[in-house]
This record gives sequence, structure tokens and C-alpha cells, in this order.
Amino acid sequence: MSERVEQAINNHKNFRSCSESVLCAFCDEAGINAQEASIAAKPFAGGKMGKCGAVLAAEYVLEKKYGEDAGALKEEFERRFKEMNNTLMCRELKGGLTGKPIRSCRGCVTDAAELLERLLAKEEQNG
Repeated sequence: MSERVEQAINNHKNFRSCSESVLCAFCDEAGINAQEASIAAKPFAGGKMGKCGAVLAAEYVLEKKYGEDAGALKEEFERRFKEMNNTLMCRELKGGLTGKPIRSCRGCVTDAAELLERLLAKEEQNG
């Protein structure tokens, strides 16, 4: 496991939200500092926007880093996350509709951080 993924997991273990955990671990890739990342992550946390906050945070990083060129990367990220977890929706991941959770918040943080790191590395190689 990479240092950045471990940082995202440790952020979550230290009571940061799913979105803040991912965004703070990758804030340099988004061109912001940790304090700015904490503020930017707040609207994404806890399923407030429907999608998993960890997913939204990863997409935010891609948008900030690649601007208008982030669309295809976001689609690829969502496709891969959905392949792993069957959904992007926080409520569904937490079992809000069925009573049976699909993936824990920490698991979503781990998955989002790993996928984001892979996509960023792939773009670096192609760049």
C-alpha cells in the first residue's frame, strides 16, 4: 500500500470524513493545501450530494488537476469504483435501502485513494 493511500486511511482513522480523508491525502495534486482541502471537502461528506464523499473528493482532485480534460478520467474512475462496489451512491454503499452495507466508509476511502493514485500515475506516464 502506498504512502498516500495509507495517509487517506489514517486521516479517516483520525475522525476525518470520507471526503476530507481522500482530498487531504491528495491536496497537492489538486494544487491546494490541507486547510483548503478540509474546507473544500465539507460539502461532499456523508452522502450530502448523493454520491460517496470519497468518490466526489477524488473527482475534485481530477477536476482541479486536469480542468476541462478531467471528464474521461472521472468517467473511468466512476466505472472502476462501481465495478468494485456496485454503486457510487453513499446511501446504497451504507445499506440504507437494504439494511445490508455493501462497503464501509473506510473501505470506500481506501478504494477511492487507490483508484485515484492509479489514474494519476497512468496520466503521468502518458503525459
